[in-house]
Amino acid sequence: MKLDLNLLPLFLAVAEEHNFRSAADRLGVTRSAVSQGIRRLEDEFATTLVMRTTRSVHLTEAGERLREALSRPMSDIEAALEAVSSENTPRGLLRIAVTSIAERFLSGPLLAAFAASYPEVTIDVTVTDGEFDIVAAGYDAGVRLGDVIEQDMIAVPLTGNQREMAAAAPSYLAAHGAPAHPRELVAHKCIGWRPAPNVAPYRWEFEENGVPFDVAVEPQITTNDLRLMLRTALAGGGITFAPEETFRPYVERGELVPLLGEFLPPFPGFFLYFPQRRNMAPKLRALIEHVRNWK
Repeated sequence: MKLDLNLLPLFLAVAEEHNFRSAADRLGVTRSAVSQGIRRLEDEFATTLVMRTTRSVHLTEAGERLREALSRPMSDIEAALEAVSSENTPRGLLRIAVTSIAERFLSGPLLAAFAASYPEVTIDVTVTDGEFDIVAAGYDAGVRLGDVIEQDMIAVPLTGNQREMAAAAPSYLAAHGAPAHPRELVAHKCIGWRPAPNVAPYRWEFEENGVPFDVAVEPQITTNDLRLMLRTALAGGGITFAPEETFRPYVERGELVPLLGEFLPPFPGFFLYFPQRRNMAPKLRALIEHVRNWK
């Protein structure tokens, strides 16, 4: 393939420095020249080599292959350049960071259908409620609630609006009664959630007459595992609180009873998010289209 070889030292500088400004200083050029050079190189390959946000720079899988290829003898480099530029079929490792409460994404069918449609894509899902830079951590995409996604990310809706739900098993309500107002929750056994051991339990958020407020319940049981919260509530262990779609099948079967619904307004739902569209890797483009078409 024909390629401007002057762009390769520029790419290597970015790959080694993990920073456009540092790469520019090392080469004695402007940061704009580095950015434009990387873009030209990506256009020639028709694939993204460097994922960049306002916070970090990270090589994509194709970028890592190019960096590795540039350390080989010239005959191997030419073959590797052809391989990078012909990356049109979705394949390779797709790393996704997903919040534990994204029931639609984690329930199984969506990922199983994607894997069946794209057998050459290997999917690595990390379930985490930590808030971090997915690019710096080496992920291709993430799934979170819309209101916590960084402004420089592109987001594709995974669900419509969501609602939280407070719920308990019929056996718990028969023994302890149901709260009529969220502030009565402090007198009940609650099953709470926290993202990490050194973080206070999540405050349960409500709204009354258009005014939002929260209740600092004092959970008897606290965990970072949504499934444990659900199983404990099903066993009659108390009232718990999570996105409505998590509880919906159990409510429909009568295993859980929804509570305080009039105090729980809708909010923006879950999104698949990622850094940029230009020269997107086929594996990520395939996932985005799969999410868009999923019903």
